[in-house]
Amino acid sequence: MQKKICLLLPLLLPVYTFSFSQTVPGKYVTWSFQSKKISANTWEIAMTANINGNYHLYSQKAGVEAAPATVISISPNPLIVVDGNAKEKDELIKKYESAWPGTVHYYEKSVEFLQVIKVKAKAKTTFRGNIEYVLCNDARCLPTASVPFSIEVGG
Repeated sequence: MQKKICLLLPLLLPVYTFSFSQTVPGKYVTWSFQSKKISANTWEIAMTANINGNYHLYSQKAGVEAAPATVISISPNPLIVVDGNAKEKDELIKKYESAWPGTVHYYEKSVEFLQVIKVKAKAKTTFRGNIEYVLCNDARCLPTASVPFSIEVGG
């Protein structure tokens, strides 16, 4: 039996590798990042996901503990004070899914995450971080992906 598995494994590996390469999350979502000065030392950072196909991206509060929530991690910067958590803008969908089981919260087509920050000095600095997310459709979820961001603010 082991001999048969060892003989079949090299034949199956290329098929598995090809299938996996077709499920890259970056193929189904594009991210854009912008900053907008809203007062003297306060900036609004917009992190926008445009979702392609029939995939959806879960909210930061996915609704069910087991569902893969979007996580925004912000890198420390002594010149920046983060003002609360990122807010979500666009049409939030709440739907019961037996796979999790419970009501999950997600976005289709697009979602904009808005983070307000305050810059302590008048010098230019960089707001950096990372967004970790999972894209799913009715049949499957793609592997967890992350996208780093770096946005100039201040000055």
